[in-house]
Amino acid sequence: MARPQDDHLWALAHAERAALAEDLSGLSATQWRHGTLCGEWDVEQVVAHLTAAASLGQWQWLRSMLGARFRPDVHNQRRLAEHRGSTPAETLQRFRAVISSTTAPSAHTPAYLGEVVVHAQDIRRPLGLARTPDVDALTPVARFFARRNFTVDSRTHVAGLQLQADDGPFATGTGPLVRGSTLALVMSMAGRAPYVDELDGPGVPTLRSRLSGSAA
Repeated sequence: MARPQDDHLWALAHAERAALAEDLSGLSATQWRHGTLCGEWDVEQVVAHLTAAASLGQWQWLRSMLGARFRPDVHNQRRLAEHRGSTPAETLQRFRAVISSTTAPSAHTPAYLGEVVVHAQDIRRPLGLARTPDVDALTPVARFFARRNFTVDSRTHVAGLQLQADDGPFATGTGPLVRGSTLALVMSMAGRAPYVDELDGPGVPTLRSRLSGSAA
């Protein structure tokens, strides 16, 4: 049985998926092919990846990883291709179908909320879409990212730094201060270097250097 906290986090994830679907509904064909902050993936590929992530339970994920010989890149590409439609409209339709999904490979619910939050911004920022996730959704993601490495090396990126949000309750760590919006902190912990420019404090050069090194 799901815990009340998990129910709350899933409700936040569903709201963030719905908000992203709304943003995607107005994209042109050119925008669907636009680059994102997620490596070499374009907008449609990131959306297909999000659909795949909401469609794999524990055993499906394990079988896929076994088939990929535990190479995450191979696993991700295969599942992306599986959930990508023949057109962007079909890809969006498939994403809409999983908006209310609670399917995930593990019980790390903040991580799956984080996946939606981060990938939505991977799409929005390059396209100039101004929507910002709710701080209530960002804060549990920030706390999870600061506490452990999961799908991204978030804890490693901010080890030995003090983080403080200026728009919400998130604060953690000791050391040189890094201060800014909860969104900028989340995205920086996720390795998205452009968001470091929105942060300030004596710890920012260290964080920027770490992200530059991880991208090399």
